[in-house]
Amino acid sequence: MPSRHAARADLRSRAIARLRAASRGLQALSPAVDLAVRLFVASVFFKSGLTKIATWSSTISLFENEYAVPLLPPEVAAFLGTGVELLFPVLLVIGLGTRFSAFVLFVFNIIAVVSYPDLGDVGLRDHQTWGMLLLVTLLHGPGKLSLDYLVARRLRAS
Repeated sequence: MPSRHAARADLRSRAIARLRAASRGLQALSPAVDLAVRLFVASVFFKSGLTKIATWSSTISLFENEYAVPLLPPEVAAFLGTGVELLFPVLLVIGLGTRFSAFVLFVFNIIAVVSYPDLGDVGLRDHQTWGMLLLVTLLHGPGKLSLDYLVARRLRAS
């Protein structure tokens, strides 16, 4: 008959083994979650950019009358804003220059909140969510399912 001490040690070692297995399983999901975060945030900004180019005259009107973008003429702000919303989400999705892209979209997100005073509570919560997800990507990096990872791996190999 095993002693209480031996039984506790066995129970402890089994619990530790299960926790390690669970940790490995969660770690295996990490690349997919990193990609899902990038895809979700990128789709929000990219769709907004597509909306802007679909009705350019309405976009110019928004920048003239609704958005209070400081220091830039409305036409320039509209062009730059639309460009950011169309280019950087693509880079975010493929994982090329991912941290820089996340940073640009994070700053762009802040500018959008500051420039549109009539955003409302729901809009503000949406922008906070997107900002937090961009911050996760900025701080954590793109993960293994990215061109950045492949490039870094090739550079380390050579």
